[in-house]
Amino acid sequence: MSTTKKLAATAIAAAVGASTLAACGESKDSATDGGSKSGTVTLVSHDSFLASPAVLKEFTKETGFTVKVLKSGDAGAALNQEILTKGSPRGDVFFGVDNTLLSRALDNGLFTSYEAQGLDRVAAELQLDREQHRVTPVDTGDICVNYDKKYFADRKLAPPQSFDDLIKPEYKNLLVTENAATSSPGLGFLLATAGRYGDDGWQDYWKKLKANGVEVVDGWEQAYNERFSGSAGGKKAKGDRPLVVSYASSPPVEVLYSEPQPQEAPTGVSTGTCFRQTEFAGLLKGAKNEAGGKALLDFLVSKKFQEDMPLNMFVNPVVKDAQLPELFTKHGVVIEKPETVAPEKIAENREQWVKSWSSLVLK
Repeated sequence: MSTTKKLAATAIAAAVGASTLAACGESKDSATDGGSKSGTVTLVSHDSFLASPAVLKEFTKETGFTVKVLKSGDAGAALNQEILTKGSPRGDVFFGVDNTLLSRALDNGLFTSYEAQGLDRVAAELQLDREQHRVTPVDTGDICVNYDKKYFADRKLAPPQSFDDLIKPEYKNLLVTENAATSSPGLGFLLATAGRYGDDGWQDYWKKLKANGVEVVDGWEQAYNERFSGSAGGKKAKGDRPLVVSYASSPPVEVLYSEPQPQEAPTGVSTGTCFRQTEFAGLLKGAKNEAGGKALLDFLVSKKFQEDMPLNMFVNPVVKDAQLPELFTKHGVVIEKPETVAPEKIAENREQWVKSWSSLVLK
């Protein structure tokens, strides 16, 4: 799922989007559930939120509420701003906190409990706060190493498919990743190695990865569009790294935004290097338009919105009956066994893991 995101390809689409995406309307539910009479509901988000205007107009038609989107940088930056303004939030709903940062949001008491309508169509394992319903799952995505197909084909070298492959001599000086302290995919990749090698092994793995020439940059945009040789941005910037930490959904983005569209994506996914990311939305405590916020949370798990996400934010729906578009299924990759780390363990160890990682890799 910015950087944040996003969510892989999410970051490619991040630059697109208007701050107000639907026509104004008076809410037919504005006097209920403690909501204000305002016809506008404000969604605070990371920069990668994007929805089709027609879909948000449908929300307005159904509820009377207009959606105003307030974008606030990457996922970490957006969350930090809400923590600083908690109790007097800048909007009604916050979207974009993922499982790597969820404990920070919950520990700071940012959200009011609300069980969204339609939540019964979302798998129980994605409902990480199902006892209190302070957040609602909206999408999933997989952070994975991507590779430049042409680079490896030209050299008759098989692309790496696992974490163990990345530390082999034949892949020396080929990988670029993001800073785990400043980037959502960078943090996800760190968590993936913690999940794969455990408390006693992940630091040794990163020592080997560093010895094998891994490059670390601040964020996804720099890694993918400047240093990676396989993206359109990378080609313009003459990137020389054929391996990059991005998302399993990045290949469909390369196809969608290429002119003309190729029959095959120019990039691939190392399927044994992935970490599952789930993004959530929540009703902000102190929201001025609580009724509108609840209606919006219901809408975010509606089939209409869920089916709109894949080619806008390049993430996977969480509802069981949502259909994926053909381009997404044809060029995307399904990750059968991504690495995961329990939210409680992330909460307990995240800060120390990042501190230790920084000491190991950045010094």
